[in-house]
Amino acid sequence: MNRTRIGIVGAGGRMGRMLIEATLKDERMTLAALFDQPGSPCIGKTAGELTGLDSGIVVGDDVAAGIKHIDCLIDFTRPQATLAHLELCRRAGVAIVIGTTGFEAEGKAAIAAAAKEIPVVFAPNMAVGVNLVFKLLDTAARILNQGYDIEIVEAHHRLKVDAPSGTALRMGEVVAGALGRDLAQCAVYGREGVTGERDPSTIGFATVRGGDIVGDHTVMFCGLGERVEVTHKASSRMPYALGSLRAAHFLAGRRNGLFDMQDVLGLR
Repeated sequence: MNRTRIGIVGAGGRMGRMLIEATLKDERMTLAALFDQPGSPCIGKTAGELTGLDSGIVVGDDVAAGIKHIDCLIDFTRPQATLAHLELCRRAGVAIVIGTTGFEAEGKAAIAAAAKEIPVVFAPNMAVGVNLVFKLLDTAARILNQGYDIEIVEAHHRLKVDAPSGTALRMGEVVAGALGRDLAQCAVYGREGVTGERDPSTIGFATVRGGDIVGDHTVMFCGLGERVEVTHKASSRMPYALGSLRAAHFLAGRRNGLFDMQDVLGLR
């Protein structure tokens, strides 16, 4: 069996270390390259030093040079960095799995353009359970399409820099799509003061940031006399890492195309 050679950027971060661990334990994958930003204290350290597992792969800061030795890059960094890595992948003909969130429309367009030349999995959340929830939300919204107010509550750790989370926004998009609405027109991001009665056509978002919360998401369908809640809670980053490797395996042998985890899991 040909193993997929994996490169990981942001190797010294919490998500990066989890990806290293998951890759080293996956028989379909070979950990081939690790990268972190110049000046990181992790530069020069081995995967073994970062995770306690047996690996001598050293963290470097030259993605352009190291990308030549991999089949797929996994990126959970920041939008600007991810777009730079995406361009390197495009030039090298290397697949990329993008778990980064917080992209503006221009960034999303750049990802779609690159996917015409290389295979890309771009998803707001790589966890298998979350992507099942997306499917459940589509069904729930189609059934609870009248008489229910919809609110989305998400909570993450204090270091997360974007809000609402990419996962929460995707949940809103799924629900809005099922209801025939445009999320850009019906979303309400936070409330304060005398807001008046709730507009039943809106989808509300509430954001919590604190401590080391990995990721909690709840979509509430609030009717008269009942409330339906669809919730996903992550207690570890490992589900994101395992989903990312599943995405990398999905891309193996593909020449180009833009995919998300619904494609990877066959949920279309």
